[in-house]
Amino acid sequence: MSGEFEITCRFQVPFEFTVFFTEDVFSPANSLVRDLLAQRRREKLLVVIEERIVAAMPDLTAKIEEYFRDSESIKLVPASAILPGGEVLKANYAAVKRLHGLIEQHGLSRHSYVAAIGGGALLDVAGFAAATAHRGIRHVRFPTTSLSQADAGVGVKNAINAFGKKNFIGTFAPPFAVINDSAFLRVLPAARKSAGYIEAVKVALIRDAGFFTAIETDADALSRFEPAAMRRLIRRSAELHIQHISTSGDPFEFGSARPLDFGHWSAHKLEQLSRFEISHAEAVAIGIALDVIYSRDAGHLSFVEAERILALVRKLGFRVFAPELLKTKGNGERALLGGLDEFREHLGGELSVTLLRRIGEGFEVHEISAPGVLRAIDELQRRDADELR
Repeated sequence: MSGEFEITCRFQVPFEFTVFFTEDVFSPANSLVRDLLAQRRREKLLVVIEERIVAAMPDLTAKIEEYFRDSESIKLVPASAILPGGEVLKANYAAVKRLHGLIEQHGLSRHSYVAAIGGGALLDVAGFAAATAHRGIRHVRFPTTSLSQADAGVGVKNAINAFGKKNFIGTFAPPFAVINDSAFLRVLPAARKSAGYIEAVKVALIRDAGFFTAIETDADALSRFEPAAMRRLIRRSAELHIQHISTSGDPFEFGSARPLDFGHWSAHKLEQLSRFEISHAEAVAIGIALDVIYSRDAGHLSFVEAERILALVRKLGFRVFAPELLKTKGNGERALLGGLDEFREHLGGELSVTLLRRIGEGFEVHEISAPGVLRAIDELQRRDADELR
């Protein structure tokens, strides 16, 4: 292609951020955040916190105010923004609009900070608001669930849902920093403590067979939520996710291959079909099981390794079937299959789904057999029925 006159612009912008691991981050004796944000004098900081965290840690806002009270570099916005968590927060633009309003009201600049304390949905919303105000305000993530500490909170994506589709509106905007505080995990209900386990299994399956074996070894301890086992899982999972983002050559996903979304093409659709009654972690567990069976039946994955994977998913407390897998559209077609078209659209036209050759090695395919998916669903239904007997 050539025109009568052309000017080509090509440039690179380096990005860098660090994921810190600590405990009791807002203790007066823990200087991590003060030191991290002390790069400029008197920058403003807006803190956004998930309601469930405030309910579980009622002294948190007071601790944050005390932590920054004598800071010479940070001016804390007078009141924290308290928002609900979960997918309901991402259902429309209202929360983003509220945060934009607070950013304008308190005069935050591009050099100011938005700190988000919560699970993946809150991090998504606060990160999106920060990324789009003034074309980008520094945002600092404090993930508070095992899922967000192991996966969602350590990436570069922010989004809200729209048109009935998950993460339809969003940005790629690397955080200024991510701070994983293990103290937040202690106040979680069991389901949110274990949610990150399945994303750790996912990244182990496509990246690190040794990590998969380590999760198998720690499965009993993880089921008891032993802190040391949880720390090992979260740190290695976060490390593998960060390694992929920084070394894959496609951190902003300009291509179609998305191995970190193994098991997710069906998981996202399953969440929609349940009106988000099925959590992301529960949906990913089912999606992984579905793609494991599909990989096995397609001749890529051995029977023995498929059984190891399914056994670990169940041992960690996840079911491998939900009735929504059987939902049909008006024409009788299985509704879940629509997830393939949505995944294709989201990726930019070419379907690219990760399957498994073996534990620790994923690969991409560009076609998925609908009958093969339906057979896998039937098997998951049989396995679930057998377990419930």
